[in-house]
Amino acid sequence: MSLKKTLLSQTLGSALGLAVSFTALAADTTAPEVSAATSDTVVPKESMFQAGRAYIARVSDRLADTVTGKSEELINRAMEVIGVRYRWDTELPQSGLDGSSFVGYVFKDKLGFLLPRKSTQMSRVGKPIGRDELQPGDLVFFNTMRLTFSHVGIYVGDNKFIHSPSKGTSVRVDDLGSLYWDKRFDGARRLDGSDNLDDAERQELLNEVKNLKRKSRSL
Repeated sequence: MSLKKTLLSQTLGSALGLAVSFTALAADTTAPEVSAATSDTVVPKESMFQAGRAYIARVSDRLADTVTGKSEELINRAMEVIGVRYRWDTELPQSGLDGSSFVGYVFKDKLGFLLPRKSTQMSRVGKPIGRDELQPGDLVFFNTMRLTFSHVGIYVGDNKFIHSPSKGTSVRVDDLGSLYWDKRFDGARRLDGSDNLDDAERQELLNEVKNLKRKSRSL
């Protein structure tokens, strides 16, 4: 699932009380008051998810504007990670990054967006777009393991995308028109604040946000 470092203070605000999918808002975003979700009262799970969806609807336009307006910064940050080796199931450049963790790291580090961990889950965040609609900052997906949406990268413009391909490689820029990637292209998504995650996936993401918040208190 916004513009600088802290995903945990203003960025989340009242969103932590809501079961908001991938959305961790910009640090300068003022979240609307949602008393039922932010009070100490125990709120039924269904009500929290309904509130989360309503919240997403209210902020989706701003999220889309944020990604669009900050696409250059996003791409620049992604380019800074070029050369970092591929390593499965790690989340920091110091250790290495796999395909989905590379995308998640760039969005969280530069825009404060917390995305789901798996590329298949990322493929249900935002809205689907056609290949001819691609803009820098959009997510592009590929079938690289005979599984749909098994790999993800970030579109950078000029028919190019940046990603962490596979074991034995490192973060690099490739051409969508190359034989290998053109054949495996699986679609694209633009982050707009919406999602098709199920309740379990949304709760998993919310738990990750809470873990990050706990870690920040110990710093």
